[in-house]
Amino acid sequence: DYLVTIEEKSKATFLRAYMNWRCMSAGSSRVCVRMVGHKMEESYSEALKEQMSVVEMPLSDPPLCISCCPVNGDLLVGCKNKLVMFCLKYRVINQHLTVLDFERSLILHIDNLIPAEVAFCARHIAITTELDVLILKLELVQQNADRAVQCARGVSAPEKAVDGGSPSTHPLQLELDEFIICQKPVELLGEESKLCEIPVTLESTELPTEDTKHFQVQYLLFRRFAPDQPPFGFCEETKLHSVQLLPVYQTAYEETESKRKLLSLFCFFSLPHVGYLYSLGKLVELISTYQYSEKSEQAVLTPQFLHVITSQNLQCFTVRCSAAAARGEDPYIDTTVKACPPVTLDVCTLRMQLFIGPRAICHFKNHIILLTKADTEDITERRKPTRRMLSRKADSIKSGTNSESEPGWNLYIINTVSTIQLYREMVEYSRTYENVKTESCIHLLSEAHLLVRAAIMDPHFLESDEKEDLLRAFRESCAFLGDCYSRFDTKDYHLALPYYRMSGLSMTEVLKRLVSEGDEIQTYERGFIFYLTHSLNEDSNEELSKESGNKVLQIFYLADPVQLPDILCSPSMRNICPLTAVKYLQKVEKMMPSVVLTLTKAFLALKMGDLAMYEREMHSYKETALACGFIGQPRLLQQRKEGIVTPTEFAVHLKEMQPGLLVAATVALHENNKIELEEADTFFKMLCNSSENTIPQLLVDFWEALLVVSSQEKIIQELLLRVTSQYVWRISKKQLPETKPLKTTEDLINSCSHFGLIVPWVTSIMSVGCSSDKDYHEDISRLQSLLCSESINIASALPVLEPLAEADSVGLAVRVLCDTRLGRYEEAIDQLLRRCPDAAVLYAQHELKGDNQALWWNKLLPELCKRTRLTGNDCPILISSLKAETLSIVAMELELRDFLSLLPGDGTAAFFLPHLLHCSQRKLLT
Repeated sequence: DYLVTIEEKSKATFLRAYMNWRCMSAGSSRVCVRMVGHKMEESYSEALKEQMSVVEMPLSDPPLCISCCPVNGDLLVGCKNKLVMFCLKYRVINQHLTVLDFERSLILHIDNLIPAEVAFCARHIAITTELDVLILKLELVQQNADRAVQCARGVSAPEKAVDGGSPSTHPLQLELDEFIICQKPVELLGEESKLCEIPVTLESTELPTEDTKHFQVQYLLFRRFAPDQPPFGFCEETKLHSVQLLPVYQTAYEETESKRKLLSLFCFFSLPHVGYLYSLGKLVELISTYQYSEKSEQAVLTPQFLHVITSQNLQCFTVRCSAAAARGEDPYIDTTVKACPPVTLDVCTLRMQLFIGPRAICHFKNHIILLTKADTEDITERRKPTRRMLSRKADSIKSGTNSESEPGWNLYIINTVSTIQLYREMVEYSRTYENVKTESCIHLLSEAHLLVRAAIMDPHFLESDEKEDLLRAFRESCAFLGDCYSRFDTKDYHLALPYYRMSGLSMTEVLKRLVSEGDEIQTYERGFIFYLTHSLNEDSNEELSKESGNKVLQIFYLADPVQLPDILCSPSMRNICPLTAVKYLQKVEKMMPSVVLTLTKAFLALKMGDLAMYEREMHSYKETALACGFIGQPRLLQQRKEGIVTPTEFAVHLKEMQPGLLVAATVALHENNKIELEEADTFFKMLCNSSENTIPQLLVDFWEALLVVSSQEKIIQELLLRVTSQYVWRISKKQLPETKPLKTTEDLINSCSHFGLIVPWVTSIMSVGCSSDKDYHEDISRLQSLLCSESINIASALPVLEPLAEADSVGLAVRVLCDTRLGRYEEAIDQLLRRCPDAAVLYAQHELKGDNQALWWNKLLPELCKRTRLTGNDCPILISSLKAETLSIVAMELELRDFLSLLPGDGTAAFFLPHLLHCSQRKLLT
């Protein structure tokens, strides 16, 4: 809390800061004077608690203008060709005393520029001359050895400049009354503003430490104006004034949020007849232009209003700062969730008050401080047009009025109307346009809404006595805007939905506001239908009463009958009279029949218990068409409650009577992105009253059906693992499915490429298995069919198959199938020879082909000889396997010498001789 002044005494200009100045108003007359940055001794500083301190801030050039940063309290001083920045410091004298001080930290050297006004906020700097505006930003940079030189030098202007150059480039200064030098108006935004040919050089003046900040300059905006040119040939003096940077802070929703977070920054400056408001965010853009009714003297911008003084008026305009800031704060604005009046909404004048000779204006909280000078002659003279030269020489002429004849000065402190009162006045005034249904009503209510929104975004909102009133007014203004967009025929009708959502009104409350009681027919605009459609299509917990539901049916029958099936499936319409709904649907069906409409009628027939009507409707189309019909309205089968998919009465009925149609419909929903795989799992489990860890057969049917049509590899692998896991669980636990599967293994093999033909050697293994396995033949055959295909990833499936590893014939078949798919043929042969030698030759005939054919003589033949030698005649199957197929294949494929080398030395010659003769004869023949 400090006061900074530029004071002139004895033709010398001083810059002073007054600290602890409130002590003067408390009656203390003690004052101490100190230099900026002066180190105070503790004994001396004890007196600072009860006295005002005047801090002298010496400068090499006279100060021309000053600005204090409202965010961190830093000070910016404008001098000829440079700007000086002082950082606010908190100097701790002792544990009981902390004093404010400044430290000169940075100088911005700007050639050929004499600032008329400056504004400083959050490292943003706005500078104005007579007709030029320049906005810069000081960006923090990481300091290192390479950047040190760059930061010291600052920013040089590009070689190419805007047309017209700077005033200093003209060597000839014309001072003839017949000529006025006017430069071309220019507006450069963002990166283009570097072309303004105003070089800025930074000079750091603070002592370097580890915490020293280093900056570089970013150009944000440059704008040059031309003087007004009235049609009568004279040129009234044109100068910029009232440059200001306005910060808007993020809304604090909790008492614990003590630190203000800067959200947006706005810059305002004004010409005598026009004011400009820019937003300085990711993009620099002009958001509002203000036209004054007469020449302005000064203006002050607040988050809610722009106050402007003219020669005899105090004018108040609305601003769009809260609209722009709200969009930066909340990404959901301008969606179906939230809305805010547009930044481009035309500004309007709220009120105008007469004052004699306003000279200066400033704003503090809810007060306007106005300084006036009652000089009627001066006012009269000022109204007369004078021909003046636009030059610095003319501006330097000072008035020679005698101080004794100076008129009296008046100071006014004006309390602004409270936000709530002004909001109510604007709402009341908007009602004069309500029946006319014009945009003026929306405009007024939008202004009222922005007024309240700006008050809520104020950093002191949580401490305000009007907090609850403001929140209530905000919701109310949203409801009023929702009413307008629902009742009026406007292109922005879709805004009815987000505004009603923000109002907190239920659907029933909105219906009461917009629908007249009784049976008279109303006309309903697009906004209202849009709101109802979206609200009813959401998974809301609100249930309309029977009367409200029937009224909604009537509204849609008149306004948009095509949507009736969708509306009737809404959870909110659960209490409607089904008979009334069927009558409306029958009328619509005559004009626009559809599968969805037929399904909706069947759904209502179930609710009424009319099974005859249900059967009639369900037989109107083939089952395939009915399954596809559910894509148009998934809520006929499943609805959401608090994010969880739950089955409808229709789904429960289909489960009992037409489970195939139910599964086909759910598959169609999944393939059209109407239901996720996990949601389908929950749906079938709830439908079958299964626990979380139990898989009902209907869900397995769904997985199998989805495998038939799915083309997504990730989904396919997930489904293959799921069905494999379920088959293994049933086989290992000796569990039968609770309902008959919709498809047999043969059906799946014929319809789905992921189920392969079961190879003969697997059948051979199973033929010698135990009889109990026959009870689970379907699950066993499905599992074997999956493993016989090339689709399933065996490596991923191994953990799932682990429970069957030690099982009898089923486990053996599974293990050998896995070994084969993984290329482990030798392990597979060992398994078969040890546990089921009957299938070994069949396995070799089917699997040992091509590159694997050598395993006949490298693996199978030696193993058969070895095992036969050990068992002798006790295992005739080994002898028959050796004699019947193995030796024949080897004799056919090998040369005689190679064949002889494979024969065992202790073998019976008569046993091997026929195969040796066959091999030698084959050689002679070839």
